Amino acid sequence: MSLIDIEVEAPANPVDLVERLAAVHDWSFERSDEDEITLSLNSRWTDCHVSFQWMDEIEALHVACAFDFKVPDSRRVEVLKLLSRINEQMWLGHFDLWEQEGVIMFRHALVLAGGATASDRQCEAILDAAMDAVERYYPAFQFVVWAGKTASEAMETALFETVGEA
Repeated sequence: MSLIDIEVEAPANPVDLVERLAAVHDWSFERSDEDEITLSLNSRWTDCHVSFQWMDEIEALHVACAFDFKVPDSRRVEVLKLLSRINEQMWLGHFDLWEQEGVIMFRHALVLAGGATASDRQCEAILDAAMDAVERYYPAFQFVVWAGKTASEAMETALFETVGEA
């Protein structure tokens, strides 16, 4: 019998599944209660705090990825323009600016209505989407906030793709 032949019953609470994934991958995590877990991961550009929260009332696993980046009041309007441009390109999830804290966050939800259960691969795919979005767009946020560029300039510069490595 191979491992693929063994059926493992999915946990009723998908946060349990995320905790198991975190343990298997040796990711740093904190389980604040039965419906929420926060992973601490490093990207190429910044440290990320990815929170998975089971929202029983809407039967959805909400994912929020915050990173160490504070938007000053003087750059908020341009950052909002940048968020709009970025979100137009997103297939999964979106970026928000939390006004009071001045923090940019990637958000997405996996709807599990009607008794559907999450799989390891679905949870990993959501996490991958969050980390990929941060990796791809973090430089654009830097250009707007730290270099004083416009949203258009930041998008052109940050999304310039090179071929190969030097």
